[in-house]
Amino acid sequence: MTRPSAVPPPVTAVLDASSRWLPARLGEVEDLLREQAVGYGELLGADVATTLAAGGKRLRPLLVLLCAGPAGGEGAVRAAAAIELVHMATLVHDDVLDDAPLRRGQPTISASAGRSRATAVGDLLFARAFALLAAHDDARAVALLTAASLSLAEGELAQRQDAFDIGISEQRYLDRCRLKTATLFECACLLGRDLPALGAFGVQIGLAFQLLDDVLDVAGPPERTGKARGTDLLDGTVTLPLIAAAGADLAIREADLRDLDAAAAERLCDRIAATGALDRVRSRALGMVAAAKAQLRDDACDAEQRQLLGLVADGVVQRYS
Repeated sequence: MTRPSAVPPPVTAVLDASSRWLPARLGEVEDLLREQAVGYGELLGADVATTLAAGGKRLRPLLVLLCAGPAGGEGAVRAAAAIELVHMATLVHDDVLDDAPLRRGQPTISASAGRSRATAVGDLLFARAFALLAAHDDARAVALLTAASLSLAEGELAQRQDAFDIGISEQRYLDRCRLKTATLFECACLLGRDLPALGAFGVQIGLAFQLLDDVLDVAGPPERTGKARGTDLLDGTVTLPLIAAAGADLAIREADLRDLDAAAAERLCDRIAATGALDRVRSRALGMVAAAKAQLRDDACDAEQRQLLGLVADGVVQRYS
């Protein structure tokens, strides 16, 4: 059994609290992920292996496995690996679009190997995700992951359309977050078990995750986030902390994000924090986590699943507290 590299404490807490089946099943997911880098040439295979070995939180595979429960078997392992492949593919492609130099404190594939090779890596990860499911005629899983992937694309297009526009509404931002982030969390839960309450749990956790990630972009520090403070501002990505702060500070509302350099982005981060916007957004995210946990009724999951899914929800907050 192999755990993902650099497992963060919230995930470790879930694994430590679970029965033996969950760490073993997550180890099977890791083994299956490593297999996806084999057979595609030395350069591309190495890039895929490096991307997957970077580890990360593995929250989406964990949600698949938890919602499926101990009886999930090989189908749940495949679905968990597939959704992580899609997630990693989107990260690689995002880094290409953003010309991002770092991801989790390490050079991105785009920065180290070039945009063309990084695009190919992302394409391969997407292809392998659906190949895993199609090879076993898992039509339901293919349909769920296809719908989620389309939502991811819509969310990315919406984010590009909204770039540098501080005047977008909070609802527009939340709709974008649902498409770009929460849908994949929802999909993970439904891949585990086709139950609306679990899907609703995933949506709320995904929204909270994105809100808190956006807070962390403003609050930093870089040694924790693996990227420069204010990276979203420099990219022109308008997030809820900025929207909330603009409502309280006219100077922020009139700022031109296109004129920012790294130092100016840091100063704008400080000004956003001074409005109290970060605390307000954190509070909003905590409400979403509470709403998610309220979905974990007796008819949705057993006692162990309820405990472990609750730990996942709490871990989203702990990760960014």
